[in-house]
Amino acid sequence: MTSLFITGGAGYIGSHVVDVLIRRGYHVTVFDNLSTGHRAALHPGAELIIGDLLDPAAVDAALGSRHFDGVFHFASRIQVGESMEKPWLYLRDNTLAAANLLEAMVRHGVMRFILSSTAALFDHPTQIPIPPDEPVNPGSPYGESKAIIERYLHWMDAIYGLKYGALRYFNAAGAHPEGHIGEAHDPETHLIPRVLQVALGQRGYVGIYGDDYDTPDGTAIRDYIHVIDLAEAHLLTFEALVDGRSRHYNLGSGSGYSVKEVIAVARQVTGHPIPTQIMPRRAGDLARLIADSAAIKRELGWSPEFTDLRQIVATAWAWHKSHPNGFGE
Repeated sequence: MTSLFITGGAGYIGSHVVDVLIRRGYHVTVFDNLSTGHRAALHPGAELIIGDLLDPAAVDAALGSRHFDGVFHFASRIQVGESMEKPWLYLRDNTLAAANLLEAMVRHGVMRFILSSTAALFDHPTQIPIPPDEPVNPGSPYGESKAIIERYLHWMDAIYGLKYGALRYFNAAGAHPEGHIGEAHDPETHLIPRVLQVALGQRGYVGIYGDDYDTPDGTAIRDYIHVIDLAEAHLLTFEALVDGRSRHYNLGSGSGYSVKEVIAVARQVTGHPIPTQIMPRRAGDLARLIADSAAIKRELGWSPEFTDLRQIVATAWAWHKSHPNGFGE
């Protein structure tokens, strides 16, 4: 049985990937400090090791606890705005965590790696949709931390032959169609769950951070991708690494939706009015981010199932309605 080591596997994206992997017959060990993840989000078939990637000895012991065929790395600080206010949490912590993990992988002979990277690598991209060969030019310390980790991976491949897939996300969204896991952050910074919290009466309004962008309705445009489609992309990329070639892929639906368009769809799905309030722009935010996912579709046959924003919002709404307090931990 193929055995995988998943950092941050109790988090939003990680828990959905763990669920998919176990259903496909993989043995999964999750390494998570549970600072933002949830034990209740884990598939019951997953092994959990509670530990911190900033502790090299703990990482080394965990990776040495059994034979692992590969690592999926989700554990990370992920807030662009916070990274502009507290850059060392990202430039130091994110990168040091990855360095500890990669060093231990090489020591234990684990030579396949999947990185949860980010669209924040691309500040003011020259092409929209953004292809994976777009020059990397981060617009925030968060994006910079992922760019540094991708450079680590370049050298791990060149020196040790470690093969990797770097997957750049464009706004993960939605929840498992069966409704047992979904998005639960505290505080919540992502647009769709914040909008749905208004529909649930947990917020009085949803803030729109900037309505003066160079877009048709003045609000920022993003490319939303369902979390289950992301999970499928992770698995396909991991399996493809056996051919001995590392890869970079941009992941998204290829269609962009503005903040106002997302709110309009949420009003339709939920049947609630969802009041809004215009707020100042957030530092580091861009007007438009849309992915060109043609490479992974062409090379690996990736085919997103949830291609319509209404589908994505509907799965998220089902989760939030049935779990208004998240995992209740």
